Amino acid sequence: MKISDALFFLLLFTACDSDNKSNNSKARIQIADQSENAYTIAFGSCNNQELPQVAWPAILANNPDVWIWMGDNIYMDSENIDATRQAYAKQKSDSAYTLLRSQTVIVGTWDDHDYGINDGGKNWPHQEEKKLLALDFLDVDTNREIWNRPGLYDAYHFETKDSIDIQVILLDTRSFRDDLNKALSLKKTYIPYPDSSGTILGEEQWVWLDTKLADTTIDIHLIISSIQIISSEHRFEKWANFPKERQRLFDLIAKNNYPSLLLFSGDRHIAEISRIQPKGFPHPLYEVTSSGMTHSYESVSDEPNQFRISPLIGSKNFGILEIQDLPEGIHVKISVKDISNAPLAEQSLVIGH
Repeated sequence: MKISDALFFLLLFTACDSDNKSNNSKARIQIADQSENAYTIAFGSCNNQELPQVAWPAILANNPDVWIWMGDNIYMDSENIDATRQAYAKQKSDSAYTLLRSQTVIVGTWDDHDYGINDGGKNWPHQEEKKLLALDFLDVDTNREIWNRPGLYDAYHFETKDSIDIQVILLDTRSFRDDLNKALSLKKTYIPYPDSSGTILGEEQWVWLDTKLADTTIDIHLIISSIQIISSEHRFEKWANFPKERQRLFDLIAKNNYPSLLLFSGDRHIAEISRIQPKGFPHPLYEVTSSGMTHSYESVSDEPNQFRISPLIGSKNFGILEIQDLPEGIHVKISVKDISNAPLAEQSLVIGH
C-alpha cells in the first residue's frame, strides 16, 4: 500500500522511570505488551562480546520479525584479523543470539569498534578485511551487491501482512568519512568543520541514498546511522561535526517529502528520542538513539541536546519499533526498553491514509 500525501500525526509521548531493574542481569523479563498484528523490528548497538549478554532475553520476549545491528556489534579495536574473526564467532555462538538468528531476519551496519579503530574513518587500511568478516557475521547473501563494492551500506525491503512496505536503509559512516576535526580544548573532543569541506558518506554512497529515498513504492523509510544525526551539542562523534553533510541529508529527505521517515542511531552508550523540524520541512523529523546493550553510561545525569523530547537514559537498553495498519491510519510505536523489557521512553505516530 502507498500512503497518500495527506498525512497527519498523532503524537504521544511517555516517559518511564529508568531507575529500575535495568542494571540487574537477573531481572525478571516482562511480557511484551504487543498487538499480535504488529510488525516488530528490534534494534540496538554497542554489544561487547566479552561482557554478559544481558539484553537478548528481553529482545526475544518481543518476538521481533527483524533485528537491526546499529554498530559496535563486537568490540575489536585491532588490525588483527584472526582476533576479529574469533570475536565475531564468540558473539555468533551466544545461545540467546543463536535462538534469535533461528527465528528472526538480521541486518546491520557497523560503527568504529567493529570497524576496528576508535572513531576511525576512511584512512583505516584494514577496512576491506574487516568488511568481509562483518558480512559473514551478518549472514549476508553472497549474491547481494554489497559484496562487490566498497563500504557496508545496504538497504532491505520488508512487507507487513497489512501490505505496509518498509525500507531499512543501512548507512556506512566509517568507510568514506574524512578525518575528524580535533579540538584543542580539553572540554571538547571534536569540533565541526569551519567550512563546507569534509564528508561522511562519500559521493558514491550519497548517489545511492538518493535513489533509495526516491523509491515511491515505500510506505515507511528507516535510516540507520551508527552516529547521531539530530543531536548537535555534545563533544563526541556526530553528523553535526560535518555541517554540510548533515544539511545535505536534511535537504535530501525534504526533497522526497517523506513524513513517514524515521532516523535511528547508536554509538553513545545512552538512549534518547530527538525531534527537529529543519527549515522548510512541512513536518517534524524524529531520531531514536539506542545504546548500549552490554554497557552504558549509567551515571549520566545531563547532556546538552535541545532537540531531546525523552528522558536522557543511561541504563542498558535496546529499541522496539511496532508497525500496524489501523482504521485511523498506519500506527508506528517506538519504544526504548531496558534489559528487563520495561519501557523507558515511547513515541507513537499515526500516519493517515
